[in-house]
Amino acid sequence: MSCIRAVCFGLSAMVLGLGLTASPALAQDPPVVVVTGGLDVVNQYNFRGIRQNSEGVSIWPYVDFGFTPFRGEGGLKTATLNVGSWNAINSQINEDDFGTGNKWYESDFYATLGFGFSKASLGFTYTSYTSPADLFAHVKELAVKVGVDDSAALGKGALKPYALVAFELTDDGQADAGAAKGTYLELGVAPGYAGSKASLAVPIKVGLSASDYYEFGGDDEKFGYFSIAGIVTVPLGAHANIHGGVEFQTFGDSVKVYNDQDSVGIASIGLGFSF
Repeated sequence: MSCIRAVCFGLSAMVLGLGLTASPALAQDPPVVVVTGGLDVVNQYNFRGIRQNSEGVSIWPYVDFGFTPFRGEGGLKTATLNVGSWNAINSQINEDDFGTGNKWYESDFYATLGFGFSKASLGFTYTSYTSPADLFAHVKELAVKVGVDDSAALGKGALKPYALVAFELTDDGQADAGAAKGTYLELGVAPGYAGSKASLAVPIKVGLSASDYYEFGGDDEKFGYFSIAGIVTVPLGAHANIHGGVEFQTFGDSVKVYNDQDSVGIASIGLGFSF
């Protein structure tokens, strides 16, 4: 299963956050709601390092509705609410191997309450991970993310570090199909470089088990995976873009056994929009 890509951040999530606004707009009142979304295609779908398909491609349609009910000049600059859906359609699913011909592998629904400060951000996200094809148990998760904006100090070299902690809320639905609900920890940086005709994002992250998250083989393996990616986004007019990237992932011992591979390269291409 997967995480919201707009919150738990694979390639599509990075694109959602970096470069969907294709060109600067004239000064005007902020819109009541911002709608962003897109459609990505990847050759391999890994959720926090855990492999979700072994053949074919995975297609990811997603949409997000963003509201900003508060804007201020004090310590708290913004309060935001985002709700959305992220989905995965896996081409390899078939009746003979999976007992179903339903290729709609995953459908996630999430809500995020975010707070923006002058040099930091704080977000709380509830995500419901479901499988319309009934190929994994319903997972319910609460995640907390803290980000730091170091642009003032580092300028174009800003790393924008963040930490994310995700808590599985029930024992009968976990990402690793383990015996107990787990807690996931992710540490990363998200540098980005914007040009007049394209932008480049270079997300780097490590996924860890804070408690019972990578339980493959019965052990609580602490190191899950390491990821580094490069994503190029090219605007298509004022409200759309085309984006593509490559990602390299290497895995901890238990994830290696489950995935049947030590590391993997993942390629993606997609279209995005923002209104």
